[in-house]
Amino acid sequence: MEETPERVLVVTPHPDDAEIWCGGTLARWIRQGAEVYYVLCTDGGKGSEKPGVTADELAATRDREQLAAAAVLGVKEVVKLGYPDGELEDTSEFRKQLVREIRRVQPDVVLVTEPYRRNLAWHRDHRVAGQVALDAVFPYARDHLHFGELWSEEGLEPHKTGTILFWGAEQADTFIDIGETLEIKLEAVQAHRSQVAEHPQREVIDYVMERARDAGAEGGCAYAEAFRKVTFRTT
Repeated sequence: MEETPERVLVVTPHPDDAEIWCGGTLARWIRQGAEVYYVLCTDGGKGSEKPGVTADELAATRDREQLAAAAVLGVKEVVKLGYPDGELEDTSEFRKQLVREIRRVQPDVVLVTEPYRRNLAWHRDHRVAGQVALDAVFPYARDHLHFGELWSEEGLEPHKTGTILFWGAEQADTFIDIGETLEIKLEAVQAHRSQVAEHPQREVIDYVMERARDAGAEGGCAYAEAFRKVTFRTT
């Protein structure tokens, strides 16, 4: 995928997922003029093994970290849905919230977690976010009779998104060169201090770079991020 989209919507289940899985791609596109918007689905309030911390305290910390990481990349806006960590459900309300953001942002590309993995462990919120985002793109955001009140009451017309890129796929088919933005990705990942502070900095850097090298080996470059690409007719 060599073309740079004009507008990108990232549906991230938890704070840090987007930076870890597609931060280099986002930084590359933003450098090239794209506008990137986040929908942060949950508050991340369960993502710690540290005794004594409460979910509310952790959620507040992770909120600050997500905003800092997004600023490192140059993300234009972060919309927070505020669902409790681990409690995403495939509901009409969640789907409507994603449809609202798709119609508002009018993205060329949506990036989100791969919902279908058979041989690798995957957080439940990742599966649900990926499935609901897919449904929101097609057909719900496209067809005016789905959530028609978004048009009649909020002025948000239907929108046809051309591409979804799923990160975390078992069989990726699309690789984006992040050699020039790997350092930005590393900085954004390390902004999530509550998630990486217990690991030596060198360990975190090596982990991110090893995954980028593995994807690059498949994609024919030094460092890459890997996705499964799904396309839709827009005409």
